[in-house]
Amino acid sequence: MSIRRDTALRWTAYVAVAIAFAIACVFLSNWQFARNGERAAQLALVERNYDADAIPLDEMLPSDQLDPESEWHPVVVVGEYVPEQQTVVRNRPHGGTSAFEVLTPLRTSDGRVLIVDRGWVPPAESGDGPSAIPAPPSGTVSVVVRLRAPEALPTSGRTAPAGQVPTINLPLVAETTGPTTLTSAYGVLVSESPAVAEMPYALDAPSEDPGPHLSYAIQWILFAVMGFVFIGYIIRTERRKRAEDNDETTPTASPVVRRPARVDRDAEQEDAILDRADA
Repeated sequence: MSIRRDTALRWTAYVAVAIAFAIACVFLSNWQFARNGERAAQLALVERNYDADAIPLDEMLPSDQLDPESEWHPVVVVGEYVPEQQTVVRNRPHGGTSAFEVLTPLRTSDGRVLIVDRGWVPPAESGDGPSAIPAPPSGTVSVVVRLRAPEALPTSGRTAPAGQVPTINLPLVAETTGPTTLTSAYGVLVSESPAVAEMPYALDAPSEDPGPHLSYAIQWILFAVMGFVFIGYIIRTERRKRAEDNDETTPTASPVVRRPARVDRDAEQEDAILDRADA
């Protein structure tokens, strides 16, 4: 009875482990499904806005509050670049290097300042800065940009040398460009007029890859099922081993040995004599 109780407790523990593992797998699967949904929403937003017709900045952004549904939408901005307040974002993955993106303030006719990401430049051959940065056009320019939401500061607290920023964090950039800087959105350059001969390298279009989130979600569900299959296999193996052990320890009855009947030769001879007498 004690052996059966120990076995039952052990199998119960196995099942409890399988259930706990399955719960963890379901949680991780739901997390991946949520990430897949977020990625799908991002792709839909890009598809809807990326190639839309450009509209004036004042219509898209009448105040310093970017509607999340307006991200990636092109806008037309007229103003003057302020190259002396230009800064660069470090450690950007372009061209197989840790490149720099060029952030140039554009002061509009109403006095607001829009930060324009004009593209990227490679690092210098020596030092901790970028290579030569092509100058923006001077005077009044008309530019088309796609609006983007700002980036957060690094959670690690990483900083950058003077003239550089670790991320496109607009409040941080505004410390250089002034209080009239828009901090809810910046623009990724599409075109500018008049054009200049030399330009930073253009940024790549956003990726259309949906990512591995859906496949990861399905994998976690399969892992949950496999956990129960594995526990079932262990219990089945233990039961079979226990049955084999019981068969080996059970005593078996001794085989019955049948001995040949003893032949009574005298009786045979008497029977033969009686047979002749009757004849």
